[in-house]
Amino acid sequence: MANKSQSAKKRVRQDVKKRLSNKSMISNLKTYIKQYKESLRTDDPDKEKLFRKVVSLFHKAASKGVIYKRNASRNISKLSKLS
Repeated sequence: MANKSQSAKKRVRQDVKKRLSNKSMISNLKTYIKQYKESLRTDDPDKEKLFRKVVSLFHKAASKGVIYKRNASRNISKLSKLS
């Protein structure tokens, strides 16, 4: 590492934390999307509950800035048309 200023070093530390947090949120979202699609395929009675959870996770990710709001809306719409 080169001789960086103190604020640059802090920014690097913050970026690492934020990247891990964003990655975790996206991974969790993808997991629930897969579960929801599987529940549709098998006609699971809990599919409505899973859909609400997926929508909630999309809204939370959009509000935290992990994904864009347009992206969240588009994906929610696409998933709602599947059911």
